[in-house]
Amino acid sequence: MRIFFPLLLISLSATNAIAQDYAVPKTEWGVPNFHGVWKHATIMPFERAVELGEKRAYTEAEALVLEGAVQQKFEAGNEPLSPDRAPPEVGEALPSLGNYDLFWREDAKFIPTIDGEFRTSAITDPPNGRMPDRVAGFSERMNARPANRRGRNSDGPEGRGLGERCLLNGNFGSPVMRPSIYNSHLLFNQSPGYISITTEMAHDTRIIKITDDHNPAAQTQRKWMGNSIGRWEGDTLVVETTHFNNWQTLYGVPTENLTVVETFRRDSNNKMIYGFTVNDPTVFTAQFSGEYALSRINEEIYEYACHEGNYGMTGILGGARRLEQLGLEP
Repeated sequence: MRIFFPLLLISLSATNAIAQDYAVPKTEWGVPNFHGVWKHATIMPFERAVELGEKRAYTEAEALVLEGAVQQKFEAGNEPLSPDRAPPEVGEALPSLGNYDLFWREDAKFIPTIDGEFRTSAITDPPNGRMPDRVAGFSERMNARPANRRGRNSDGPEGRGLGERCLLNGNFGSPVMRPSIYNSHLLFNQSPGYISITTEMAHDTRIIKITDDHNPAAQTQRKWMGNSIGRWEGDTLVVETTHFNNWQTLYGVPTENLTVVETFRRDSNNKMIYGFTVNDPTVFTAQFSGEYALSRINEEIYEYACHEGNYGMTGILGGARRLEQLGLEP
C-alpha cells in the first residue's frame, strides 16, 4: 500500500506554535496584505456526513487514512486503459471520477488544517455540520418560480443555467466561495479602499469596497455576486454581501433576501482562513457558519474561455426547436 502525505508529518503542536508567532504582512497603507494567488482545494465536504453527528474534526490518524484512500483512488484512475477493453454497456454509469478524466481534473487530495483541526465539514455551526432545515412552505414557493416550471428551460438561452450561459459558474467566486474540481485559484488584488477577488473558474471578479454602508443603488442594480462591502477588525477582513441578482442561487435556493458575512485572516505565509455565515430567514430556519483553508501558491491564473467551442447552447436550443417542429414537448 502506497501512502503519499509527507507534508503532514509536521506535528500539529509545531504548526500551532508557528501560527501563534506569525506576524501578518501589511500593505503600504497599513492593512493586512492578501495580494497573490490562493488555491481553494480540500477533500473536506461542505456538509458533514450524517453518520458523523457532531464530530467536528478527525484525529490525525483518521485524516491520514482518508487522504491515503483519495490519493490511491487517483493513482488507480491514472493507470492506462487497455485498448482491447470491451465497450461500455448501454446505460452504464460513468466512472466514479465523473465525466472528466484526470487530465482535466485538479481535485484536492488533502484536508488542510484549520486552527490545528482536520475538519469533518466546512460547516461548523450548527454542531451537526449541516445546513438548517428550510422554512415551512419553502418547497411550494420554489415550485412556483418561473425557472422551475416544466418546459421553461428550453424556451431560450435565459432558461438555461448561468454556467451554460457563461455568466456565472456556481459559487466559486460568489459568496459562499467553494472549491471546484479544477480552476480553484483565487487572485486577491488590493488598493487603498478596495480589494478584489478574481476566480479562475468562469473569470468572475468580485470588487469589495472598504466602507460602512452599502450603496443605495444596490437595491435595484443587483449584481450577480451581490453587493460586497468590507471593514477591518484587527487583522481580519470582514465582508458583508447582500442584494444578489435574483437569478443567482446558493446551493439551489434563491438569494434575493440572502446576507452572507465572510471573514478572511492570514494564518501563516501560505495559509488563509476563509469563514462564512449565511443568513436568510425566508429560506432557512436558522443561520449557519463554517470555514475553509486557502493555500498561497506561486502560480498565475489563466483565462477561462467559456464561449470558445461552446456548442452545447446551440445544440440544446436547436434540439428543442426541432422537437417543437415535430409537435413534441421539449
